Amino acid sequence: MTSRFTELAVDCHDPEALAAFWCEVLDFKVIDRSEGLIEIGSWVPTAEEVRARQMPPTMCFVQVPEGKTVKNRLHLDVSPIDVSTEDEVTRLLGLGATRADVGQGPDRSWVVMADPEGNEFCVLRTLAPQS
Repeated sequence: MTSRFTELAVDCHDPEALAAFWCEVLDFKVIDRSEGLIEIGSWVPTAEEVRARQMPPTMCFVQVPEGKTVKNRLHLDVSPIDVSTEDEVTRLLGLGATRADVGQGPDRSWVVMADPEGNEFCVLRTLAPQS
């Protein structure tokens, strides 16, 4: 017996806005929507496909009344695939992300950012082909 990692749930005040932000970041689409919950992903999961093999997880944004109060203990890392890390950071700032200081110190190869609701994530090294 085993389990599969199928969704990452993110508590938030505004599921629509946060889902829209992450759709732009990850090139995901909305795959399900109900009151207070939006699920986004790169594919529409079926039980058969998930049982057959590990598939990329989706993200679910769940509306909650309370705000974020402390540093995340779990966060996403993203890697740009066709631009430099610096260019991706600039793009994400334009989408509403902010730079974040979680005590990472100077001279790191990654950039710590926060989404529009303050959830930290890191932009890692670029995966773009080097010319």
